Amino acid sequence: MTLDRFYPIFDHSDWLRRMLPLGVKLVQLRIKDQPEDVIRDEIAASRDLCRAHGAVLVVNDHWREAIELGCDWVHLGQEDLDEADLQAIRAAGLKLGVSTHDEAELERVLDMRPDYVALGPVYPTILKKMKWHQQGLPRVAEWKARVGVVPLVGIGGMSVERAPGVFEAGADIVSVVTDITLNTDPEARVRAWIEVTR
Repeated sequence: MTLDRFYPIFDHSDWLRRMLPLGVKLVQLRIKDQPEDVIRDEIAASRDLCRAHGAVLVVNDHWREAIELGCDWVHLGQEDLDEADLQAIRAAGLKLGVSTHDEAELERVLDMRPDYVALGPVYPTILKKMKWHQQGLPRVAEWKARVGVVPLVGIGGMSVERAPGVFEAGADIVSVVTDITLNTDPEARVRAWIEVTR
């Protein structure tokens, strides 16, 4: 299946309730530092919301819960890859997206045959402290040449205004967090994102 070019990331199912009706078709649920029961409830609620709206849900980190709750996609960062059971993920039929930031990480994940590769931060990001400086658009083009047909996700410092340049550089998908969640009118921003990516 072809993934949508617009890929917002949210930390709660309430965001999905607001944004899926606007036409969001690919979304990641990224929950940090919550008790196990909250995580399970959030994944289950998000799974059901996405199914109702014909959207793809990607579960960040929590691969065991994603398997148990019958989800279709999981996203793993480099640290998560150290502990995840990739065989169990594949055996359960889940598709896998992975984060990369440098050459060594890209080499590592290409051997895993991921279903998408994310490169970041393309631009400076306020979301989390990272040891990597911004990658820039030339790196997006270089990564796309390396991954070939595997979808490439650009993430980090993304905005509606920057998106066309990131696509031009070679990204297939643009992922966004704070440009929506910190916006004074998140719904209007999502509509603008949908317009620029479709």
